[in-house]
Parts: sequence; structure tokens; C-alpha cells
Amino acid sequence: MLKKKKKENTDTPENMNTTDQENIHAEGEPQAQTETPEQEVVEAPSAEDKLKEELAQANDKYLRLYAEFDNFRRRTQKERAEARETEGKELLVALLPVLDDFERAQRSMEKAVDVAPVKEGVTLIQNKLKNILGQKGLKEMESVGAPFDADLHEAITNIPAPTDDLKGKVVDEMEKGYYLKDRVIRFAKVIVGA
Repeated sequence: MLKKKKKENTDTPENMNTTDQENIHAEGEPQAQTETPEQEVVEAPSAEDKLKEELAQANDKYLRLYAEFDNFRRRTQKERAEARETEGKELLVALLPVLDDFERAQRSMEKAVDVAPVKEGVTLIQNKLKNILGQKGLKEMESVGAPFDADLHEAITNIPAPTDDLKGKVVDEMEKGYYLKDRVIRFAKVIVGA
């Protein structure tokens, strides 16, 4: 009997090595089945995988949108620079005939004996220039006799008013003022009656 007790004591799990325990499990209680490589387990993508995929798509979409915006910004900057370089082109092309007329007038002044035709030619050129500038939105400011307005006029000096009704009004104009599409682009230099 003593031999039997010793044998039983040695069979306790504390005294057994791992190979003995594996043998007991193999012989005794059935263990849970382990997966074999032959069994294919098709798992649905986890929520984490879905989120990673959505994040990758969002990043890709963001990068494409950013690149597209950057290209748009560069293109508009280039177009604006080109527009600034040629913004006065239309006006200059319209003024070229006036320049040609002035050259012809100078050539005719060298041969002219009478001043009247030269004066008439210069007047025609001036009218042509005013018409072209008027078509582009330039308008002369009428100042003489108007009340002095600091938003439109630049007073050069005050003189005693010739009559009482000209006090505080523009008596004379030294340099014309101009509007460009109803905005002042040059103030009129005037003499004001005091």
C-alpha cells in the first residue's frame, strides 16, 4: 500500500511535468478543438479595419482636394499678374491713332506758313483724344462757379471775390479735375474766392 500512496502523490499536478499533463489531457477529458490550417475562417472586416480604410480614403480625398486648390491658386495668381501687365493695353491701343495724328501735325507745322490750319489740326486731335478717353469712362469735372468742395477740389490760393455771390466758390481753375466712372481720379486745382 505504501507504494500505491507514493505513486498517487507523484501523480498530483504539482509534481507532474508538462509532458505528463499533456498526456493526461490527451487520455482524459476532451480538450477544445484547435483550428487546423485546412479550415478556412472567413472573418468579416472588423470595425477598426473599416475605420482605417475610411481614414485612408478621406486622406486621399483631402490630398487631391488640396492639390487641386493649390493648382487653382497658382493659376489665378498667374492670370492676375498677366492681367496687371496688360490692363492698360486697350486704352493704349485706342490712343495710338492720336499719337499718329500728333506726329503728322508736327511734320505739317515744319512746312506751315499759316497758323490757322495748324491750330485747327491740333484742336481736332484734342477732340479726338477727349472722345477716346470719354468712351473709356473719363469725364471732366466742372469747377468754375461751383461751391468749393474739399472732396473734389484742391485749393491753391484764396483771392478776394470779385462779387459777393462768388464768396466760397471756385473763381478760377488752374488744373482740371477728372472722374473715371464717377470716381475722382484727379482733384481740380482751383482758386477760391474769399
